[in-house]
Amino acid sequence: MEKYIMALDQGTTSSRCILFAKDGTQAAFAQKEFAQIYPKPGWVEQDAMEIWGTQMGVAQEAMQTLGATYEQIEAIGITNQRETCIVWDKNTGKPVYNAIVWQCRRTSEYCSKLKERGLTEQIQRKTGLLPDPYFSATKLHWILENVKDAREKAENGDLLFGTVDTWLIWNLTKGKSHATDVSNASRTMLYNINDLTWDKDLLLEFNIPQTMLPDVKDTNAFFGETDPALFGGGIPILAAVGDQQSALFGHGCVTGGSAKNTFGTGGFLLMNTGENPVYSSNRLLTTIAWRIDGKLNYALEGSVFVAGAAIQWLRDELKLIDSSRESEECALKVKDTNGVYFVPAFVGLGAPYWEAEARGSIFGLTRGANKDHIIRATLESLAYQTYDVLHAMEEDAKLSLKILKTDGGAASNRFLLQFLADITSVPVEHPKNSERTAFGAAKLAGLASGFWIDYEAKQEKLEEVELYSPAIEALKRKTLLEGWKRAIDCSLYYAQTAKKEGADSNEI
Repeated sequence: MEKYIMALDQGTTSSRCILFAKDGTQAAFAQKEFAQIYPKPGWVEQDAMEIWGTQMGVAQEAMQTLGATYEQIEAIGITNQRETCIVWDKNTGKPVYNAIVWQCRRTSEYCSKLKERGLTEQIQRKTGLLPDPYFSATKLHWILENVKDAREKAENGDLLFGTVDTWLIWNLTKGKSHATDVSNASRTMLYNINDLTWDKDLLLEFNIPQTMLPDVKDTNAFFGETDPALFGGGIPILAAVGDQQSALFGHGCVTGGSAKNTFGTGGFLLMNTGENPVYSSNRLLTTIAWRIDGKLNYALEGSVFVAGAAIQWLRDELKLIDSSRESEECALKVKDTNGVYFVPAFVGLGAPYWEAEARGSIFGLTRGANKDHIIRATLESLAYQTYDVLHAMEEDAKLSLKILKTDGGAASNRFLLQFLADITSVPVEHPKNSERTAFGAAKLAGLASGFWIDYEAKQEKLEEVELYSPAIEALKRKTLLEGWKRAIDCSLYYAQTAKKEGADSNEI
């Protein structure tokens, strides 16, 4: 009887399930998008019940594709959009409010006050993170302060908090397991990455009852068994890992100095720094990559809030393209951007700028600029943002990257990957099978169950890669980067003047 590892890949815009066979190949795949909710400018929410419903639906669909039973699923590995905050009533199982998504900027003013009070250094030292609406803590604080009866219920021990992995585990086990792993806990801005505990000082600062918080386990731990009613019998959940750490593991970046960049909804560059945390002097994040059988690995991370989402914007809002794939063709129709630069700061700028009030902007428009120039500038912006993070990361880690591995939906764009190699001056490697996020979670669960016996996990069919080498002159690279820097400076200036004029549209 053929057996499989099930990867539940719960992303920002869709829920996916992939069943991996013994040789590491994909045996079945299912995906379903779900709604994004924008109550106010800069606010982003999702229906937590829809997240659960779509994830369960694609799991069942993938199994039905093969006619597989629960007995053929060796184990489940979960990977998920991180930082997104869900609070639910433990008695009814119903969320008290929509999931507040990692992109949401509603707590910008609150975070500014944390910085004004001089808490940046303490938060970074304890959590490796910077005070920003990106992380879960201020979202959870907002729910407790703004949702009717939430504070009282939380104080009475009736509410539970979790990132998306915790929400899925709780539902899969029918409330028997309220747990997360260290990689997801390290993204909440409540978890001490040195002591490996929920930090009591930060819980006090954000006024969050510890009874709300999940148990924190190793990344390859036993998180419970699925309720028999879901699949016909119990399946062990043997891995949970944040999506970016999962991609790092899926790429095989298990030693210090190896790095990958994921072009998903956002862009996330992670470098494995080994068993010791490296704290950034360039406003990058220090995070836990994973803890496997008690052994910790840390990572440096640069988070770009908008990457693939910018291409979706071209398609869905501007209607400049009919499909994301069309963006490559349009970019190649023109020899350059005709001087156009696009800063896709729809929800602020992430690393290394951390400016929550920045907004999307297009510079350098002339009468000769056409839609292809704008499309090309959008693709180039993904590479420019990656350059900013990579440059800062090399300074922090005191090394020069030899190769950059890539994955994610937008990484299927060959123009983007070549421009990325050109502008960073680093060779870019892209696997032809790019499902490294899902495979990371599957590999962790497969190793934990004994389905696979080593880190390689029979990846021979996944190892075929495309290599993009830098191919532009240094002077041209310098000129392009100077133009990008001017565009960024203008975007930052807009944010600073908006603050001075009291024009913040994201006020709580």
